[in-house]
Amino acid sequence: MSPQLAAMTGILKDRGIRLTAERRAILKGIHSCGGHFDADTLLDHFRRRGDRVSRATIYRTLGTLVEIGLLRKIEMGDRQSLYEPVEGREHHEHMICLHCGEIIEFVEPEIERLQDEVCRRSGFTPQDHTLQIYGICYACNCENVAGESGTAGAGR
Repeated sequence: MSPQLAAMTGILKDRGIRLTAERRAILKGIHSCGGHFDADTLLDHFRRRGDRVSRATIYRTLGTLVEIGLLRKIEMGDRQSLYEPVEGREHHEHMICLHCGEIIEFVEPEIERLQDEVCRRSGFTPQDHTLQIYGICYACNCENVAGESGTAGAGR
């Protein structure tokens, strides 16, 4: 068992959450996905392996893991939400392309410093935070520019 998987399992046990066979399978599935994944990716993983884990069980378990802080949920606009493990990963922010869905992770100490300063001035004690910047990635911007320039002279 990997250190990340062992840590997640330990946290569930410490919180008094039963480790059913389905939950163990979901934790292993999350670990095998690595990085960002959605509920359908997990469901496909289990179907390919011949495991019987229901969609409802996956969603309930993902919700529980988000609630206790083992997963972070990433809202993707009108697309299906993504999840990522928190355990063993440095805190980071996301830039999310609204065109292709690419997620670019970044760490910016200046943003962290500014958030800490705003909280301090307000007498606010933060527990967690997420910054997600939605826009169009470089590749999609280039694609859009190329598409526009390819049709610019078409009517002449």
